[in-house]
Parts: sequence; structure tokens; C-alpha cells
Amino acid sequence: VPALATEPQFAQRLREHLEEEQLLDRRYRLQEVLGGRVALPVLEEKLSWLQLPQEMPCELVQIQDPIPSRAARRQTPAQKLRDELRRLLGESWSEELERDVPRAWQRHGDLVLLSEDSFRAPPWEKLGPALWETVASALGARRLARRGRVLPDGMRSPSVTLLLGQDGWVEHVDNGIRYTFDVTKCMFSPGNITEKLRVASLPCSGEVLVDLYAGSIGYFTLPYLVHAAVAFVHACEWNGHAVEALRRNLVLNGVQDRCCVHHGDSRQVSSANQPWPPRPRMASPSPPLSFQLELRDIADRVNLGLIPSSEEGWPVACRVLKKGTGGVLHIHHNVETLPAPAPPQTPVLRAEQGSPEVAGSDGEVQHPTEDGGKETLGARIRPEWQRWAEATAARIRGLLAELHGQPWRTSILHVEAVKSYAPHVHHLVLDLECRPTLP
Repeated sequence: VPALATEPQFAQRLREHLEEEQLLDRRYRLQEVLGGRVALPVLEEKLSWLQLPQEMPCELVQIQDPIPSRAARRQTPAQKLRDELRRLLGESWSEELERDVPRAWQRHGDLVLLSEDSFRAPPWEKLGPALWETVASALGARRLARRGRVLPDGMRSPSVTLLLGQDGWVEHVDNGIRYTFDVTKCMFSPGNITEKLRVASLPCSGEVLVDLYAGSIGYFTLPYLVHAAVAFVHACEWNGHAVEALRRNLVLNGVQDRCCVHHGDSRQVSSANQPWPPRPRMASPSPPLSFQLELRDIADRVNLGLIPSSEEGWPVACRVLKKGTGGVLHIHHNVETLPAPAPPQTPVLRAEQGSPEVAGSDGEVQHPTEDGGKETLGARIRPEWQRWAEATAARIRGLLAELHGQPWRTSILHVEAVKSYAPHVHHLVLDLECRPTLP
């Protein structure tokens, strides 16, 4: 670090001079150097402006082991990043560039994932690799990537660009579960943490679960296996990159022997097993065309973790439920909640007392939403949520009756608000008990 060395009696006057000229490098402390002199760090990018004051004898030296100042040690990562970039740009620094510097990011081990709107101004491009090396150094990372918009391919594939490093594979630990995935191929949503914790607490010992949309890394498959103690999981996933990550995660957590991964679109069923006309669906380039999910009459519980809607999977979920005893469906959906001044709250519909699902619930608590607000649910839900839950229960009841040729009953056990997905739109989960009616 460059510094001006002077005799102790001149140190204070020299410091005041450097501060006035905005030349003092406040990242480092003043240090004693050879000959008992005091060295004052100066900004390297401003050395060309430096004029040695005649009344204070001093010379330019290099501090080999600079000591960070107290102010530098108190700096937030965002402040450190901004200061390092300002030094890199020198006279080219501007308010436009400062607005373009991110103030938040995701960290996955030694990889930092930047937001899609960061470093978009044209001057950044001229810096080349030096920009990303500076950013990584300031944030204590070895690899950098930048998010883009989620691709409209039916699989919510991320559009992520690797800026620094050889690959995007990272490892993340969540509630004692190890997840590994490629950030350039798969998504990780911290907004689902409340539902993952709730799933982990459900009483599933000895049950068979079918996870129709296992997700990019096994969001819900793994909590069911590791914490909820299901006996076996059939995990269905259409994204080839997600399947690779899921298989790795099963091995990482030592549960690979209790899970069968079905690669393909679980909504594709053979005509022999499909008593109702197929609904139109989004194009999905990943699944093999020959894939048919042949499971039926096997599940005690089915997870339908697809948003904005899992409705296309409802017929398949009905088919895989055990026809003799039924089971529980966990149905994810985005529900619009119209704004209204102080709307009346409606009690949640609950199953009869003693239901195992009710006994195993975490209860209602405050849940963090994705936009940083709070949803205080208490023991009540909004009218729009109840109407959606009742309509879904009726639809599932009809599908089951049509499939099996006999009446079924459906009971709403619980409605969980996972997060705020968009303005006036909430990601909900309906726990729906489905049982055949005895003759």
C-alpha cells in the first residue's frame, strides 16, 4: 500500500493535509516504519495528484503489511464492494455506476449470485475480467454468477450466467438437509422455507409418498425422507438437470434406497388409465416422449408442488392414491386475493377432532413472505382462499368418483399460506384428506 512517511512531529499536520485533499486511504491505519517515522496510507489511484508539502519533510514508501482501520473493519460487504469498485474506476466513477452496484445478493458457499439488474451500465463492459475479479475479492467469493429472468419453458428454468469460475455447482444446507445443484441450471427458492419446515414435521412414518413435481433439487422430497420418515418416495421430475441434482442429493443425504426417481412429465398418462379427456398443457421439451407414469393405487400421500397451478396433475394424483384407503393430497396453487378495506375473516375449515393430520400440524404462526412482509394467519383464512379450497375439494371428489365408480369424501385439513408470490397473489397449499365412502 503506498504511503507518505514523515517524522512523528509532522504526522498530525500531514494527516490533516491529506484529508483536506481527499488523498488519505482510510482503509488502513497509520503505521510506524523504518527509522521511527510514521507512514500515512494514501489512495493509489490518486498518486498522480499527490504534491509533497514543502513544510513537512516526507517521502513516498510502500507499507508491506497494512493493518485495516477500525472503520474498514466495520464496513458492510456492500460498502466494501462500492469502495473497491470506486478505486478500480478512479476518475471514471459516476453516480450512474454507483446506482448499478448491487446492495444484496445470494451466497452459496464460494459462489455469489448477483441480481439481474446489477452491472448493466455500458462502462462496466470495458473493464473485462478485472471487474468480476474485483467484485469476487470484495465479497469474499471465488465464483460469480448473475441471474436473469426465469425461462418460460414450463420448468421454471433459471437464466443464469456464470461470470467467474469453471462451473455453477454449489452446496446448500437447509434444516439439516444437504442440497447440491447447478445454479445455472436449477433454481433454489428460499421463499419456500416455511413449507419445507412444515412438511418435515408431518406424521408420515411408514407411508408411501408420490411427489409429482420433485422440483429442481428435491425441495419437498428430501424433507419427507430425512425428517418426516416416509417409508418410500416416488419422485417425478421432467427437467433433466433437476433429475441429476436430485439423484446427487439423495446420495448426499443417504436416502437413495428409499426413493425411486421417475424422469418425465407425470401429467402424461396412457389412455387406458385415463377416463377423462386430457387437458391442454404447456410445451415441455425435457421429458422423453415415451414416458408414461404407470403408478396407480400406491400412495398414502401425494405432493403437488407446482405453481402457479398443479391442476393438470390432479387426475394423476387421484390415480396414484390407494383406492382402498385413500390418503392426503398437498395441493399447491397461486390464489388471487382482491384488495378490500378490512375484509371479514373466515374460519379455516378443519377436519374432525382427532384427525392425525391435524394432530401433526405445526399450528398457525406468522410466516415470512417473499416480499419481506408478514402474513399473520392465526386460525383464519381469507374468503378467496376458502372458496378456492372448497372448489378444489369438490373437483377432486368428482375426479375420484369418476375414476373408481363410487362416492368419495374429501375433508379440508389445513390451508397454508407459503408466501406472497406477487401483488395480491398468494402461494397456498391445501392439505386435502380423500377417503372412499364405505358401501
